[in-house]
Amino acid sequence: QVQLVESGGGLVQAGGSLRVSCAASGRTSMTYTMGWFRQAPGKEREFVAAVMYSGDTSYADSVKGRFTISRDNAKNTVYLQMNSLKPEDTAVYYCAAGSNWVVQIMAVMGVYKYWGQGTQVTVSS
Repeated sequence: QVQLVESGGGLVQAGGSLRVSCAASGRTSMTYTMGWFRQAPGKEREFVAAVMYSGDTSYADSVKGRFTISRDNAKNTVYLQMNSLKPEDTAVYYCAAGSNWVVQIMAVMGVYKYWGQGTQVTVSS
């Protein structure tokens, strides 16, 4: 099993920045790909960004150029730096992890077996 614990959410004004983190523990060999998804009220959960152990990354079009995902393999931790935040970025952000090694499907929710509890990010206008 893998446990994922998110931290760093909060309230920020539009145009501001926030960084969320996710620490993995347990069978970290199962966390080759780690990513972030988000779910706004009344909407479906959507892909935000992902990073592989190799360093390959993938981003949703809506966050390209504003968000940066990174990971520290020694700490089994993934980070999401969010800049130029917009009110539409408001959502619960979920960390996810899985053993997928195919770059082309990093954005597919189904390849992630483990999920965190989520952290709220609120962007005020």
